[in-house]
Formats: sequence, C-alpha cells, structure tokens
Amino acid sequence: MPAAPPLIVHVIYSLGTGGLENGLVNLINRSPPERYRHAIICLTTSGDFASRLTVPQVQIVSLHKRPGHDLGVYWRLWRSLRRLRPDIMHTRNLAALEMHLVGLLIPGLRHVHGEHGRDIYDLDGSNQRYRRLRRWIAPLVDRFITVSRDLYEWLTVTVGIAGSKVEQIYNGVDHTLFSPRTGDRPDVFPPGFLREPAFVVGTVGRLAAVKDQATLLRAVQSMLRDRPQWLGSVRVLIVGDGPLRGELERLARELEIEQVVWFAGDRSDVPQLLRAMDLFVLPSLAEGISNTVLEAMASGLPIVATRTGGNPELVEEDLSGHLFPVGDQRALAEILTRMIDQPGAARTMGQAARRRTLERFDWQRTVDEYLAVYDAALAGAARE
Repeated sequence: MPAAPPLIVHVIYSLGTGGLENGLVNLINRSPPERYRHAIICLTTSGDFASRLTVPQVQIVSLHKRPGHDLGVYWRLWRSLRRLRPDIMHTRNLAALEMHLVGLLIPGLRHVHGEHGRDIYDLDGSNQRYRRLRRWIAPLVDRFITVSRDLYEWLTVTVGIAGSKVEQIYNGVDHTLFSPRTGDRPDVFPPGFLREPAFVVGTVGRLAAVKDQATLLRAVQSMLRDRPQWLGSVRVLIVGDGPLRGELERLARELEIEQVVWFAGDRSDVPQLLRAMDLFVLPSLAEGISNTVLEAMASGLPIVATRTGGNPELVEEDLSGHLFPVGDQRALAEILTRMIDQPGAARTMGQAARRRTLERFDWQRTVDEYLAVYDAALAGAARE
C-alpha cells in the first residue's frame, strides 16, 4: 500500500465567515489530494464555512479557547497534534502565531505562518509588542507567507523578518462563479425597493468597525443632499452581518437615507448580488488582500476602495476604479458623484477590472504557489 500524502494541519482562530477562511477553504478544495492531506484546528470553534469544504475526510478540531489567557488551549493543541501527526503546521495571523511553540514538541514538524492582515488592535502594524513577538517566533518558522506586497514589505522591513523566509502569494478568484452581468439586472431586491433605471452602489463585508460601512452611509447622504434628484434612482446594497448591524441601521435612519439602503444580511447568493450592483465600494480601515474586491472585479464592477493595505495592488487608479483616504467621506462622496454621473466610464472601468483578475488573480496559480512553499518546507526537513 502506498504511503499516505503528507498532512498539513491549518491552525486558525475560527472557521467563521471571512477572507482568511475563504482562502483556506479554496486552497483545500483545489489542492490535488494525492499531493497533501489537510486538517483544520480552530483555536475557538468551527463555523458555517466548514460546510463549504468539498474534500472528504478533512478533520476539523475545535479547541474552545476561552477569552484572554487560556493556558489549557496549549495542552489541547499538543494532544491534537500528537494524535494527527502532521508533517506541516500552517498558522495564520497573530492569534495563532505562538502555537508554533507547541509545535516544537512534535518531532520533525515543519512550520509555516501566514499573514493575511494586521490585528484589529494594530491596524497600522506599529505595536511594538506584536512586532517583538513575531521576531521572537521567527526562528521557529520555516516559511512565512503574506497575501499582499504591502504585508511583505511590512514583515521584512518594519518587523525585520529575513526576506529569504518570506513568500508573497495573492489570493485567487473563481472567474466562473463571479462573472459580469449579462442581460437584465438580477431580481434580488425586496419588492418596491428598486425601479429602473437605477444605479446600485454595493459593498460586501462583515458589519464591524474595521469595515467602516458608516463612512459609506455618510458619503451617500452627502451625495444625495447635493443631488436630490437621485433619491429615486440611486440605491445602496450592504451585504453582510455583524455586531454593528443595529448601529448602522440606526445611522441610516438618522441620516434619513433608510429608504435607499438595503441591509441584505449574510447571503449565500453573493455572486448574484454582485451582478445586481453597478459599483462596488470597500471603505475598510485596513485590508490585507480583499477577497470581496477580487470577486467584485471578476464580476465586472468598477471599484472604489480606501487607499490602505493591499487595495492599491488591486485597484488601478482611473483604470479599474478609484482610491480614497481612509475615513474621508467627502472624498468618497465626490468619487461616487462622478461615477454615477458617468455610467459609461464606470462600465469601462468594470471591464478593465475583470480583465485584470483574468490576467493576474487565478486560484490555480495561487494553489500552485502554496504547494511550492509546502514542498520547500519538506525539502528543508529532508536536508536536515
């Protein structure tokens, strides 16, 4: 009987809704099963994203970490690793980084760590304690992976990790699932919310402080105050759920724009909802590489995004969209006004965005690059 392929155990905080989790699920689903096996360890709990795994026999372990310092999680992780006997442990983001200390207790284990975006409490990457932790753990890690050039430069220049240990790999996008609208706008809106001709400004993301949908709402109010004739035709579609939903709904009422905004909540038909939009906005305070921007680009939408993180690596100014300063609702309102005023130019930008994803952001390319990192980590083990 042939030997089983090497096992990679992916250690993450949780398997909830998010870009990191989306990337992990796509990596596992698209990896050749004869190359590697996969398991997932969630420091807290598994979420709905687990149902998106199509590869059979992917073990998912939840360690149920308590808030704060839970020393028991290290013991539970060690027991899980000892049972699974992985060849590679791949942690992601700061919350899982120190778990490499536990991995030292597993003979022959190779160590990979991914940076997908900075911690919510350290959006600009300036926290000295977090930097020191990364430098302290770095000698234990065989390979680092960053999802953007911005994170690569920060990790190698600011944090001080040797560039020879760091690979930068962009996420991919499914060009079949996410494709431009052909024909009529999909009928996805509540009755009476939309009447044609219309212009739909949309965003997709967790309703949390870092995503800053409040700036979008304020920009829309400012725009409509200057262009009241658009009250009947401009609509705002906000897809996603999260802790700030109630606060954002109250803000829409306070701004007196609730009649033009639809909070769609978490949805399973995001590709259809993107095809119902005419423009995609990402007002985040910080980003690694935004999966939702890639999906919107693949859907043929022009992009308006904050000039932060990996966004400038995706959005080409004046070609596929526009960038604006974080939190600058006036700048966002001006950009929205120009793009709604010139729908033909907006469509041309959307076509350029689609072409860029076809040329540069493909899941097969992403998977191949990840597999090359795993191969190199195992090759290093073989040489020792």
